[in-house]
Amino acid sequence: MHALDVDPLGVVTHYSLTKLNEIISTLSKGDSGVTVASVFYVGKDGILVDQWKALLRILNKGGKGDVFAQKSASMSLGKILIASCPSKGSSDPKSRTVSYASAIEPMEALVAWIVSQLKNATGSLVGLCIPALVVLMDSYESRVIFAKAGGIKYMARQLLSASKQSSPSDGQQKFGQGSVQQLYALTFCMWILSYELNTSWTIRADFAKEGVPVQALCELIAVAPREKVVRVALAALRNLATCVDTEDAAPAGSTQHDGKFFLSEMIGNGLMKSFALLRDRQFTDPDIVEDIDIVYKLLVENYKEMSRWEVYKNEVEKGHLQWGSTHTEAFFKENARMFEGPDGDFSILKVLITLLSSKDEEVVAIACYDIGEFVRFYPNGRSITKRLGAKELVMPLIESENVDLQRHALQCVDRKSTRLNSSHANISYAVFCLKK
Repeated sequence: MHALDVDPLGVVTHYSLTKLNEIISTLSKGDSGVTVASVFYVGKDGILVDQWKALLRILNKGGKGDVFAQKSASMSLGKILIASCPSKGSSDPKSRTVSYASAIEPMEALVAWIVSQLKNATGSLVGLCIPALVVLMDSYESRVIFAKAGGIKYMARQLLSASKQSSPSDGQQKFGQGSVQQLYALTFCMWILSYELNTSWTIRADFAKEGVPVQALCELIAVAPREKVVRVALAALRNLATCVDTEDAAPAGSTQHDGKFFLSEMIGNGLMKSFALLRDRQFTDPDIVEDIDIVYKLLVENYKEMSRWEVYKNEVEKGHLQWGSTHTEAFFKENARMFEGPDGDFSILKVLITLLSSKDEEVVAIACYDIGEFVRFYPNGRSITKRLGAKELVMPLIESENVDLQRHALQCVDRKSTRLNSSHANISYAVFCLKK
């Protein structure tokens, strides 16, 4: 690895890294009895050789770096480091001692670089760190370090960003082979990490952070870019749906994140609707069918246990509004007071108003309807929604080219009290259309 210091971005670097990868691949097979650990960890205490720093320097060149060199260096460094992990140790009592402690600092540095890429990189540049990330998923210790560095959230954000580039109806066309491979690799890593849910309350908390990981997996199921992506996304959701908070319970006073919690998140993200479509689809992999059946059964059971307000609250918080029993006159007549919230800050109403700016016109139409019903059934509801800025967002929607959205926006503006009936609203809408 001395050649890397001499020519950090030239031909020698590429040649050296290619040869290094070949050597590591050969050593990983262990056919000659010589291993990665025995070559890169020296002395009687098995200390990591100092030359790993040359590989890290290549990674830290940032935007001026060499893509091939960074990808190769990170993957090589990852393979060298996990050879020290106790969970990957040899079962042979005669095997040589390897110091995991000497690899912790470089592993944390490599993980920090990977997380930085996940946090800041976009498009194909995210692929720069994926080979090393996949390598690190092969040991328990590196998985824990990655999770501790906040990697789960940033990986989920990358998945969410990629899934939103398509839609359920045309996902097959908009995902190229390269991006599908990238999606698969990231979802695979998410799935591997989900096996640590039962043993670590902090990892359960990471999967619950900002609701992004569950949302990303649910969006992937909805978009369904390829069967192999659906398979690992479903497997991860199954682990989330069945995880428990018993082996490593969260500290007293902390939110309990278990299967029931994650199932509620899935319901809020519209997974039941996606499953209705998935169950009619023909899959070649029997594991997919089994995961669908198990998770769907758990979703239905959890849905039955939730109050209608809890279902509605989850929908609004996740931004996945869908026409149903929670968007009716009867629901708002019964639950209008619930919008006050435990602190009297109308937090759910505020989120509902922000959904008026959604890019999904059906979500906007439902939000208009819901705000209108709140105005009808909550005392002084009109002045509250006006104070929170709903009127300014609804008024432009009256000019929408979407007829349904236009109608619901007009009805929302027209709502005055419970005395206003649908006939009055329909007459107002008809008059408005005649004026156009």
